[in-house]
Amino acid sequence: MTSLAQKLAPTSLHPSEPLRLQVLAALAQHRIATTSQLRCMLRPDGTRQLMSRVLNKLRSDGFVDSTVLPNVNRSRTHAWYLTPEGARLARDLPVLRGRPPYPITSATAASLKTSHTLTVVRAHLAFAADARRLGHEHGPWDWTPEVSHSIGEGERVMADAVMYYTVAGSNQRQKLRAFIEVDRTTMSSERLAVKLIEYARLFQYEAQPVGRRRTNTTGPAWLRWYPVFPRVLFILTGASRTRLDNRINDLQAMVAQHPLVAHLAREVRLGAAVLEDIEDHGPTQAVWVPLTGGEPRPWTDL
Repeated sequence: MTSLAQKLAPTSLHPSEPLRLQVLAALAQHRIATTSQLRCMLRPDGTRQLMSRVLNKLRSDGFVDSTVLPNVNRSRTHAWYLTPEGARLARDLPVLRGRPPYPITSATAASLKTSHTLTVVRAHLAFAADARRLGHEHGPWDWTPEVSHSIGEGERVMADAVMYYTVAGSNQRQKLRAFIEVDRTTMSSERLAVKLIEYARLFQYEAQPVGRRRTNTTGPAWLRWYPVFPRVLFILTGASRTRLDNRINDLQAMVAQHPLVAHLAREVRLGAAVLEDIEDHGPTQAVWVPLTGGEPRPWTDL
């Protein structure tokens, strides 16, 4: 968990850095990823064999390990994570400076986290592929998983990821940010919708400076990390289209019925899409349902 989004401003690992260092940094950043995901993330034009050679060498050196995923086709798909030694090495990488990694470092932890974490990586790769196609900027270090913020009273909101994305036009650059919530239909629809209340509380939360009276505040706490409040994007998968549509309807009902969420929706862009749609068509296509109502549109136009 990246407590208080410790210095979340994205950095970059230069393409000339050895691929093995990029792999270590990616696994520290994203926690666990398959061979194919790492190739798409770091060497989209490279071969699977190249990535496999690097991973096998890192494993023989004791820096990474893997777990084999269940596969109905009986092919062996490896999901890779850092060993404790790999995690110690990754802490010294410049790309992670100021953002201590919280990697998965054991087979037990991997088994508990694999399904959700790999789905979050899938969402990131859909945005990254779209950015490459459009000439926009969004790479491996522009997606920070498991970011938490205080919302007061000892409670916190945890985003599955914070995304940084730069739309690079001919005459201007637009920097966008989004809180990402990935829903695999493993929780109730009501619990999913309650996440909107948590984001609404974050939007209004003002931390009290130590030693000052309650009437004196420094403004919304989120301004410490974001110049504008990020969009909130829900990405759904793991069920029939009808069930996913019902969950999106429940999110829209929360916006319409809860006063704090309704206030958030007047100031912040809120949307939901099906993961398979953004993978098949791209997230900049009209696959996002605005939670305030209206026709599907690109996430940049919510």
